[in-house]
Amino acid sequence: MLERLRDVGARCLRGNTDRMVGEADVAQLDEQDARGVQWVRSQIGEEWTRWLGALPFALTFGEGEDGLLVCHANPKSDDEHVWPDAYDDTLEWFYNDVQQRTVAFGHLHLSYVRVWRGRTLVNVASAGLPKDGDPLAHYAILTQRSGGWEVQSRRVVFDVAKVARQLRKSGIPDVEKKLATLHRHRYPKLGPPGAVIP
Repeated sequence: MLERLRDVGARCLRGNTDRMVGEADVAQLDEQDARGVQWVRSQIGEEWTRWLGALPFALTFGEGEDGLLVCHANPKSDDEHVWPDAYDDTLEWFYNDVQQRTVAFGHLHLSYVRVWRGRTLVNVASAGLPKDGDPLAHYAILTQRSGGWEVQSRRVVFDVAKVARQLRKSGIPDVEKKLATLHRHRYPKLGPPGAVIP
């Protein structure tokens, strides 16, 4: 997959896991994270480990306030969720210094679009690990128009059983925990399937 991204010239940014794999001192990680990071590094090698560590924190498209900022979790951190019902003071902290009026992000594996104080906040969610109770993969297409950025939210069939078989064969540490997360498709704090997501 990394080779494919390079070959097509994809612009990529770094997420929290990429940062851990690319930069972390495993001695400073908890035992489970350390096992995971060491395993990934052994699979991808030193060159790709460095590549992940060197990815930018954020990407911009377009100019000025009409541009688009893309980051992993929020403009200040790659590991703090922006929940769809986040309070104003939280959003002020994350976005008041951001020039762009449209921001796309993930980390929280829930797709949503929220308009807040003239900004459009787009959570593109997760192609491979949705956590809103729907096992379909999610992605978003953002297209610049004269009036701003158009957002199209897409869901497509995702072969969870195939991924589970691949995980079991891979030798990845803590596979049972990863499989439980994959099959649950939902954050526990959201309650049982059918409960309303804010």
